[in-house]
Amino acid sequence: MATPIPTYVELQVTSHFSFLRGASSPEELFAAAAVLGHRAMGLADWGTVAGVVRGWDGQKATNVRMIPGARVLLADGRAFLLYPRTRSAWSRLTRLLSLGKARGGKGKCILEWADVTAHADDMIGILLPDMPGDITRDHLRDLHGVFGDRGFCALSLRRRPDDAERLHRLEALARATGVRSVATGDVLYHSPARRPLQDLVSAIREKCTIDELGFRRERFMDRNLKSPEEMERRFAAFPDAIQASADIAAQCSFDLGEIQYQYPYEQVIEGRTAQEALACLTEQAAAAKFPAGVPKRYRDQIDHELGLIGQLGYAPYFLTVNSIVAESRRLGILCQGRGSAANSCVCYLLGVTSIDPIQHELLFERFVSGERREPPDIDVDFEHERREEIIQWIYDTYGRDRSALTAVVTRYRTRGAVAEVGKALGLPRDLTKMLTGLVWGWSMDGIPREQIESLNLNAEDHRLKLTLELARELIGTPRHLSQHPGGFVLTQDRLDDLVPIEPARMEDRQIIEWDKDDIDALKFMKVDVLGLGMLGCMNRAFNLLEQDKGIKVTMADLQDDDPDVYKMIQRADTLGVFQIESRAQMSMLPRMKPKEFYDLVIEVAIVRPGPIQGDMVHPYLRRREGKEKPEYPRPELRAVLEKTLGVPLFQEQAMKVAIVGAGFTPQEADQLRRAMATFKLTGGVSHFYDKLVGGMVARGYPKDFAERTFKQIEGFGSYGFPESHAASFAKIAYASCWMKYHHPDVFCAALLNAQPMGFYAPAQIVRDARAHGVEVRPVSINHSHWDCTLEKTNGRYMAVRLGFRQARGLANIHGAAIVAARGPAPYDSVEEVWRRAGVPRAAIEKLAEADAFQCIAEDRRQGLWKVKGLGDAPLPLFAAADAREGGFSPEGTEPAVSLSRMTAGREVVEDYRSLQLSLRGHPMQFLRSQLGDMRIAKCADLPSIPAGRNVEVAGVILVRQKPGSAKGVLFITIEDETGVAQGILWPDRFEIYRRQVMSASMIAMRGRLQKEGEVIHIICDRIIDHDAMLRSIGRMDFSVAPGRGDGASHGGGPDPRDPAFPRGRTLTSPPFGSIQEQEELVRIRSHDFH
Repeated sequence: MATPIPTYVELQVTSHFSFLRGASSPEELFAAAAVLGHRAMGLADWGTVAGVVRGWDGQKATNVRMIPGARVLLADGRAFLLYPRTRSAWSRLTRLLSLGKARGGKGKCILEWADVTAHADDMIGILLPDMPGDITRDHLRDLHGVFGDRGFCALSLRRRPDDAERLHRLEALARATGVRSVATGDVLYHSPARRPLQDLVSAIREKCTIDELGFRRERFMDRNLKSPEEMERRFAAFPDAIQASADIAAQCSFDLGEIQYQYPYEQVIEGRTAQEALACLTEQAAAAKFPAGVPKRYRDQIDHELGLIGQLGYAPYFLTVNSIVAESRRLGILCQGRGSAANSCVCYLLGVTSIDPIQHELLFERFVSGERREPPDIDVDFEHERREEIIQWIYDTYGRDRSALTAVVTRYRTRGAVAEVGKALGLPRDLTKMLTGLVWGWSMDGIPREQIESLNLNAEDHRLKLTLELARELIGTPRHLSQHPGGFVLTQDRLDDLVPIEPARMEDRQIIEWDKDDIDALKFMKVDVLGLGMLGCMNRAFNLLEQDKGIKVTMADLQDDDPDVYKMIQRADTLGVFQIESRAQMSMLPRMKPKEFYDLVIEVAIVRPGPIQGDMVHPYLRRREGKEKPEYPRPELRAVLEKTLGVPLFQEQAMKVAIVGAGFTPQEADQLRRAMATFKLTGGVSHFYDKLVGGMVARGYPKDFAERTFKQIEGFGSYGFPESHAASFAKIAYASCWMKYHHPDVFCAALLNAQPMGFYAPAQIVRDARAHGVEVRPVSINHSHWDCTLEKTNGRYMAVRLGFRQARGLANIHGAAIVAARGPAPYDSVEEVWRRAGVPRAAIEKLAEADAFQCIAEDRRQGLWKVKGLGDAPLPLFAAADAREGGFSPEGTEPAVSLSRMTAGREVVEDYRSLQLSLRGHPMQFLRSQLGDMRIAKCADLPSIPAGRNVEVAGVILVRQKPGSAKGVLFITIEDETGVAQGILWPDRFEIYRRQVMSASMIAMRGRLQKEGEVIHIICDRIIDHDAMLRSIGRMDFSVAPGRGDGASHGGGPDPRDPAFPRGRTLTSPPFGSIQEQEELVRIRSHDFH
């Protein structure tokens, strides 16, 4: 006899998108459901539908149908599961959740019964009752009154005394009020092994330790997903409740694929469709660019692009981006399009991008493909400070009910996970701090046993072991939703008909509940309005240049290559410029020797994991240095690869090789590019292997050449850089180099004003400017403004005056008040500043710590002494007299006090603590005699020491980096008073010296000197921690915090395209830096370009 097919459908499943409640991902739940034999499953998270797209992915992978819904908790305490039966009911659910979120603010959803009543049409409502009684009877009556036969009462086991009786009484109560019962499992995780993690997230949510959790933990242990047969066995006494679950599943036919996204129609020209308007604007732009007539290559490309855009219906999208860019130009905000959009001639003519795709021979199919039929993605970078104006303009133009930013799912990484689990398990704070101190930047690998033992901890201790195990499980679990930096979703009709909208933490911002992967899956289009610090910095530089030197230059004027600028780039004198300032770039520049703009494009693209893993860098360099001849087996390949010496460095070239070499169509070549992006996960490239290698051999190419080409393409993975993207970045890189070479004074001031940004700390920026002959003047109460400014000198360059912004802890509003009150009349005393500017005493103290009163003959100690003498507020009598006379009279005269002067070393230490830099000297110069006795060389002596010698150098750590392409090799940059030295640590050495590398501020590196042309490295054998020596300078705790390029403390985040990346796609930085705010630390603010 055949076993009957089970009818039960699980309708109460909570995933980890019910933040800190569920303990399994939607993908895990659906995989488990398929194994257990479920045919359908309802996914209902607490007040959110953030996980349904991942559930939909799970449905496609497992063929277990997902029934999307949500669990809502009302203000009066009752809870419901709501399941939309149709597409229109889905819109009612998303509007209901948007309403609750608008009321509750970020992360909360506040709803009343009246709200549910108003949105109940065509919706299944399942009441989740507590105990049977009068209150539950009233709730069931309300439910029946609103939902009728669409209302149900949930029966779930609780494993408490008299549980069976409770279920029978609930069922009888429901029947009496005309409501059907339905059996549910109340699932929180996919497998019983997740129970400890579930308790842990409950403790984190309740902000208590596991030991204190008590009755706040989720009831009973049995909350994993069961098979339908098991659930039918458990609810054998309620056959109708089992049948009801199947009936509900049959009624809820809505599938997420029914959501039809509609891009807003842009009416630009009266009486014309979007396509006609786009064609008209393109023609006008082409006519303006080519007054003598549009050349044939441009004409053909424009017609081809407009045809494809029309066929796919993307014209409104191009018009939106065009209007955003036009608005930005009207407001005088610097912006530039980048990414694959630069492959489009239409974007180029409309002024969205500044790269000519015909001149650079870029492939439009890389951007929009007829076969791929997926939305184009145009990224537009705006200067960082003024991007908010554009964001608010988009909200105002499209309306807040039709526009919102996409979400980013913030997930736990190693540091956050270890800290949270340690706190929940009651480990002492200093212990978790020791553990997290060894974690590299954004690492998601957990902490191995060897590191525990290196801290002299007992790796067998039960709590410690449990902490590390649970932390490993917690990594990748969502913590909350945050906002995407600038990915906008815009719609024709109401956006909350498709997805709930919730207010973001920032004022006047709102986000949807789905992230960029979710909206890609549903084919939504998004417009990226991104902030780029360097654009803001360049805008400041152009403004300073015009204002202080009367020279008017814009980005567009810097089209011609200047040989002197390239000479500077060849020397790797690129500290502070865009893209080519990193350690890897600086060591590549002397070998590449860029001479023209296209060389810079290659330089930006070549120092990337893709070309490095595909083994393209060395062949390219050998050919460039003339050590190897490029090979082109056929003339048609020569046309594609000649400009990169026969090595495919860009994604477009890999696609063109497939087209001309193996006979692929442009669409097939694009599929190959997409397969490259996921090949390690899916083995997607292998079926292209036969076609590519076979196609090339059939066309007469040697087999070894074909296989080498395939290997290079495979090495790209998804890291290959589109040429257009590299060209957009190279343009900004060249402009910043031009500014640094011709106007280092302007460049230094603009860079300091744009902090936090870039790779290096303010101390290195100032030091580099002084090395280029720029005078830098200290913060002064009578000369400084908030920003760094330029002052006249008798020399070639103007002097940079440090602004109040450099003073640590001083608020902008107080700095501005001091400058405004000063006007043309300088201050004469500390008390006068306080009285005239009306700022709090704490602000004056910050300035005294920064030694800003030097110009009125008050050294740092005297200034701080005078601040101690100020009251909490000026006395009203004196204030009234001052106001009447328009002058200033001191409240009292104090006898002069002579204080012992600080030592020179202590002054430098105090400078670093209050300004993050010192104009008096470098901390290392005070240790030189000691270091000399220890036979430690200066960084500046390294070029004169022969290669292969063993040397030892010491300095403060500037940057530590472990690039993904370097297979665990650590690059470390240190600085002494004479210059910088670069060290390389192999992975085994790094593990031995991890504690010194991660926690010390000053180290000595001992090892063999390696030289390659002008590039010098020390291959480190030993690292020695010299923090005690650093502290001895000022006889106090002191450390120099590294710049933002430092991967150990400011991880930019793993590359989400890396196949080894966990399913938890984390794109945001952790909310807190790894270094705790301590009085003795010198904080460095700047920004990272990973």
